[in-house]
Amino acid sequence: MLSIKNDLLAALADGLEQLSPGAGDKAAFESPKVAAHGDFACTAAMQLAKGLKQNPRQVAEGLKSILLAKPVFEKWVDAIEIAGPGFINIRLKPVAKQEIVREVLHAATQYGVKPAASGQRMIVEFVSANPTGPLHVGHGRQAALGDAICNLFVTQGVQVYREFYYNDAGVQIHTLATSTQARAKGIKPGDAGWPESAYNGDYIADIAADFLARKTVRSDDREYTASGDVEDLDSIRQFAVAYLRREQDLDLQAFSVRFDNYYLESSLYSSGRVDAAVAKLKAAGKTYEQDGALWLKSTDYGDDKDRVMKKSDGTYTYFVPDVAYHLAKWERGYSRAINIQGMDHHGTIARVRAGLQAANEGVPQGYPDYVLHTMVRVVRNGEEVKISKRAGSYVTLRDLIEWTSADAVRFFLLSRKPDTEYIFDIDLALAKNNENPVYYVQYAHARICSVLAAWGGDETSLKGVDLSPLESPQAQALMLLIAKYPDMLANAASGFAPHDVAFYLRELAACYHSYYDAERILVDDAVVKLARLALVAATAQVLHNGLAVLGVGAPRKM
Repeated sequence: MLSIKNDLLAALADGLEQLSPGAGDKAAFESPKVAAHGDFACTAAMQLAKGLKQNPRQVAEGLKSILLAKPVFEKWVDAIEIAGPGFINIRLKPVAKQEIVREVLHAATQYGVKPAASGQRMIVEFVSANPTGPLHVGHGRQAALGDAICNLFVTQGVQVYREFYYNDAGVQIHTLATSTQARAKGIKPGDAGWPESAYNGDYIADIAADFLARKTVRSDDREYTASGDVEDLDSIRQFAVAYLRREQDLDLQAFSVRFDNYYLESSLYSSGRVDAAVAKLKAAGKTYEQDGALWLKSTDYGDDKDRVMKKSDGTYTYFVPDVAYHLAKWERGYSRAINIQGMDHHGTIARVRAGLQAANEGVPQGYPDYVLHTMVRVVRNGEEVKISKRAGSYVTLRDLIEWTSADAVRFFLLSRKPDTEYIFDIDLALAKNNENPVYYVQYAHARICSVLAAWGGDETSLKGVDLSPLESPQAQALMLLIAKYPDMLANAASGFAPHDVAFYLRELAACYHSYYDAERILVDDAVVKLARLALVAATAQVLHNGLAVLGVGAPRKM
């Protein structure tokens, strides 16, 4: 059906050119607001009416006549109807919709996936947590978003590079070290001598105990053995960072999230990139000194005020290494960059982009793109859960996975727009009923697999069966929805909207359940049975593919 749709679009573009030269670019199909009105809708007649000095319905009638004369419309279209002020509603013949079943079964996991496009290189930065504690639920939302957005762009043929930016420099790392040192000396939260800004979670005591035991920890990029000397603050710092790097690696592994690279903030200073970035801004004449500080003329690039880059004490403000880091991304050949971050980063967008523009390195306006997300509230038994004993002040990602499942956490955190507040209901995530969205979708897939198992035949043989029996309204609706999957993926990618995939999967599951309730699949008539089996097998394939984009499993049994 996808090739049929493309052929119909080409014929529509040709028809529009006949009607009004230069109007071919207005060829587009929409979904009618009311499904009963047709399968495709076209609004081109209303767009052209003014230029042609005709009533929109007159234009629509003229276009209808042209389209009905096209061989491809004659072959695949059952009827063309004019509605309202000039809408053109197109009804496909059943055979046109039936073709989608064959297309899905032949493409399998590649259905909806576009071929790789040369030159399209994208870097996506996400999670990027400070190595000062376990990953919290907000990091989990970011991990799910980043991973799903990467998967979406892969389906569009884009070469995606996944990067975790470690903020391993600054005040917070020093606080981690002094907190661990206090614990190693036997000082607990609430005791005299406990640092006022210290981290209070039990994980600090665990780090201190392993440090005193002179243990060795290994993370993705480092190995470090503790000295065991409570006065050796540098050793404590290195051990604590390595320890928490390993802990975060374990959290991400439990969530099935992988990265191609871990980029250290400290490397921006040690490699001289921060100083080099500042030098470029100075050379471009985009800085000035005032009150003993160095300022960036960020108002030249739309910021509401100029920003301090280097304070009077000689230290850089936090957005300066961000500018250096994104210059490095650009220099590494990533023509597009996406950052998945919390809402608290909103204020940094204008100044980072201003710094990149001011550096005069050819970085385009609007680089990088940002997807900002709100935090997540966790509810159990109707009451908010705020504290994890391990973390001390927040619910960790690992808590949430252990209380429910990685699949539930992913699907739930991706089921709303990133910038909307989300309440994660633990009881709902554990429920085995239709109210639980991930259960509902996974159950639809498992239900189909059960039908296919009961049939017991060779599923590959379904690719060539006669599909003509698939004419009922429920079968037609299911095929039409399956056909929308590739466009849904493309739109979800362009809008950084993995929640669109979650919405689509719930709609597809509901459509399948309606079909299953309306028509028995394993009937005696062999031709009808095989056609229906082919349809549900195609449905299972699309459910599987969509769940994979979200990083969620598609169980065959439940």
